[in-house]
Amino acid sequence: MNKLTIDQIDLAGKRVFIRVDFNVPMTENGTIREETRITAAIPTIRRALEKGGRIILASHFGRPEGKIMPEYSLRPVAERLSQLLGQPVALAPDCIGDAVEQMVNALQPGQIILLENVRFHAGETKNNPQLADAFARLADVVVNDAFGAAHRAHASNVGIAQRVTPAVAGLLMADEINYFNRAVRHPQRPVAAILGGSKVSTKIAVIERLLAQVDMILLGGAMAFTFFKARGQTVGSSLVEDEMLQVARDAEEQARARGVKLLLPVDAVIATSPSSTTTQIVSIDAIPEGWMGLDIGPATIQLFQQALQTAATIVWNGPMGVFEKPAFANGTLALAEAVAQCSALSVAGGGDTDAALRQAGVADRISFISTGGGAFMELLEGKELPGIAVLNDA
Repeated sequence: MNKLTIDQIDLAGKRVFIRVDFNVPMTENGTIREETRITAAIPTIRRALEKGGRIILASHFGRPEGKIMPEYSLRPVAERLSQLLGQPVALAPDCIGDAVEQMVNALQPGQIILLENVRFHAGETKNNPQLADAFARLADVVVNDAFGAAHRAHASNVGIAQRVTPAVAGLLMADEINYFNRAVRHPQRPVAAILGGSKVSTKIAVIERLLAQVDMILLGGAMAFTFFKARGQTVGSSLVEDEMLQVARDAEEQARARGVKLLLPVDAVIATSPSSTTTQIVSIDAIPEGWMGLDIGPATIQLFQQALQTAATIVWNGPMGVFEKPAFANGTLALAEAVAQCSALSVAGGGDTDAALRQAGVADRISFISTGGGAFMELLEGKELPGIAVLNDA
């Protein structure tokens, strides 16, 4: 994953096609609710402007399924980006076609155009060759800064990069690659992985991969109860994937064989349902029938905090409980504070993890928060991401 970056190539006077991720949440009246993905792309856009490029921005937004749908227009993004950059950002009427090519070719160095939603064309998600050819006609240079879409082989990130050279990483993409390498591929040890969430089935590939790379795994969230049931413990009405019991046993055995500490909760905050506000704190082996574990308890928080103090590198994916509910948020928020207080390199990824860190008010004290949930997970699983693989090697 040692790729050329925007800083290593000449952009003066060139048409610079920057694939960004402007798939931002919107309110019902069509205003931007949260603009992190827009602000995350600004350093790369500014760098391209500084280097004298003629800037073409491309992004998907929502799932219009290959149809032109006004509610999925990028117009609000173009307007907000104009404000943030302090210069006009024109919105093209489409992302390909003669009119768009004329607008792009008329760009002067330092000017910016935002193409309309690339998913208005069904060929985008199929990496259609004709669509990729049309994108390629707009570009002298390709810069991929959309890590959140890097696990998908689409026309606007992979197809175009197969047709235009150079194809390089933007500053955000370069950061994603760099921090992942530092945290997982070439880490300072000891390495601690925090894994949470509801299902073992969605995380087992990550668990198995990390067992070969880390020194300890702190495992919380509902998926811990599958491990407890696999041990023969009673878990009340807690969420369990019965089909994953043997997988959980195998993971514990693999951890023992490799000398990896696999820390599970020792107590839990329980209730009769996630919507209940009547809670108890009990030992993990004392959950009554009809009650379910919905957060880690104070003894587990202390256990995990102590473990993290020994770590030189921390990787985090997934909450410790149903943190969206105040009654079950304490474990995740306390762990977020613990990670923020550590001197370790800390890298977090996944939408819920990002949201929890911001809810805890510690996002600015985490070394790096990945902008891609699915892409971050696939990297943790050891998969090659097509949107990165296609870029030119340094």
